[in-house]
Amino acid sequence: MREYDIRRPDGTMRAEIQAKIDNLNKPKGSLGRLESLAAQICLIQQTLTPRLNRPCHLLFGADHGIEREGVSVSPREVTWQQMVNFANGGGGVNMFCRQHGFKLFLVDIGVDHDLSGCDGIICKKIAYGTNNFLYGPAMDDGQLETALDTGAALVDECREEGCDIISIGEMGIANTSPSSIWMSLLGHVPLEECVGAGAGLDNDGIRHKYGILAEAVGRYKESAERHDDALNIIRYFGGFEMAGAIGAMLRAAELRMAILVDGFIMTACALAASRLYPESLDYMIFGHVGDEGGHRRLLGLLKASPVLDLGLRLGEGTGAICAFPIIDSAVRMINEMNNFDNAHITKYF
Repeated sequence: MREYDIRRPDGTMRAEIQAKIDNLNKPKGSLGRLESLAAQICLIQQTLTPRLNRPCHLLFGADHGIEREGVSVSPREVTWQQMVNFANGGGGVNMFCRQHGFKLFLVDIGVDHDLSGCDGIICKKIAYGTNNFLYGPAMDDGQLETALDTGAALVDECREEGCDIISIGEMGIANTSPSSIWMSLLGHVPLEECVGAGAGLDNDGIRHKYGILAEAVGRYKESAERHDDALNIIRYFGGFEMAGAIGAMLRAAELRMAILVDGFIMTACALAASRLYPESLDYMIFGHVGDEGGHRRLLGLLKASPVLDLGLRLGEGTGAICAFPIIDSAVRMINEMNNFDNAHITKYF
């Protein structure tokens, strides 16, 4: 894995940022979360006049070998079918990207279907899905490195177009399974507290899913020499789309870009990224808390305060993009509101 030069934003201007926010013509603290979001964006960009230029959304698609064990109510062909749907502009993610002005990058990083002839899909396929981690590692070291580098390279492309805020989404049937295991092993949470319904499993399905994942984790701990190593956990259980997202997050943090984090799967990726580079968390804004079992607790592990609570669990990055207008409002607040002196209003606090 390449080394990333990720540093926490310089906090020396924090007091100056807060003073500007406090002197806007409003009661101190009266715009609540908008004020803390504005301060975070100012720190990330190291300016009192932040901007949100050319937002981009990366959507990585890939399949998972563990799907063969019946851990998802949806069959794996839904992954490629949805990727084609996205390419045709018909998905939820397409609607929200259009609404909020995001440029959408659709990336086949490991879908179990030939999408090479589909216009609108960027072909970065590493393999036709990962291996089944019930019986061994989902990917090898070279595949993990390729996935991480693919995500980083796409962020570079966005940056070259002037982007300074990026969101990331995923499409991959059964990807709540590796996310649950990452949450358990990287967050030191009992596995049964991390496993949820995914795309809609009933109680019997959840019990079956937990049994499969518990067996996989048991075999991993028996066989892996580095079973507590974060990078090894990522490689053994992760999906190509998840590793691509981690690479994108780390590169965006290295470039000092704001990162919009979506639901359970992307928050698991944020946890993994933070275990590799804790400083990357300073660049992340968590878009929402979803209905997938474990997501709220996973956010708690990261001490993350989600912007929205709308009961979303679609994935694709939709919750992150939905949060964008709130972040835009925070930036407009600090840039466009008058202050007490200029407005000739008595400062009343």
